[in-house]
Amino acid sequence: SNKNGQLTLCTQENGIRRIVLNNPAKRNAMSLKLMESLRENILRDVKELDLRVIVLSANGPAFCAGHDLKELVSIKKRSEHANIFHICSDIMELIQDIPVPVIAEVGAIATAAGCQLVATCDMAVASEKATFCTPGVNIGLFCSTPAVALARAVPRKLALDMLLTGEIISAQQALSNGLVSRVVPHEQLQAEVTRIAEGICEKSRSVIALGKSTFYRQIVKDRNSAYQDASNIMVENMCLHDGPEGIKAFLERRNPTWDHNLECIN
Repeated sequence: SNKNGQLTLCTQENGIRRIVLNNPAKRNAMSLKLMESLRENILRDVKELDLRVIVLSANGPAFCAGHDLKELVSIKKRSEHANIFHICSDIMELIQDIPVPVIAEVGAIATAAGCQLVATCDMAVASEKATFCTPGVNIGLFCSTPAVALARAVPRKLALDMLLTGEIISAQQALSNGLVSRVVPHEQLQAEVTRIAEGICEKSRSVIALGKSTFYRQIVKDRNSAYQDASNIMVENMCLHDGPEGIKAFLERRNPTWDHNLECIN
């Protein structure tokens, strides 16, 4: 079924790391082993300058079908269930906490924890064929952890609609409600994601790292605290090499020479 038995495939070239969920026979269900493999591939040398963006995609007829239900019911110990949900939440938090952008490339259905994964990524590009649902309620396991990411991405009326009915939404509905960033024709999906990823690689890694971490920190604060935090970061940004360099390059109509360094220069 899956190539070399690897549950995730990982390649990296020109700053772009591609992680592919690779258990199509199981609809890329998030078994303990797949999650461990995914986490390892996200974390590997994540602070190295030659990593600039991560693209998360999937092989087979589903993007990700959520938790491995056979595994969940085969486990009898509370502590083992706790471990599965802990690792899953850990991956979701990691995606937003690492310094590089993570783009979901979604070409098929994303269900439950799979939908959570899409909601969690910094950007999500979906093909017109992609669909999304949180159907746990139908099988007696409410999608409470997927709801954390879902409710932070879409209006709560849609989140609860999806959570209470388990009904599927289209790529277009996902786009108009903020679950994905873009929808493209299916055959253009990979090209569009590559184009976006290559664009990110042209920018300063340090500026993006600073901006991404600040974004997730300020979004949960009240307005005044958010402005204080963000203003302080603008000052930080101006004392990196790449801040003034980017501005000068723009004013001098030349390409910037980034050093991608997060150290303050003054």
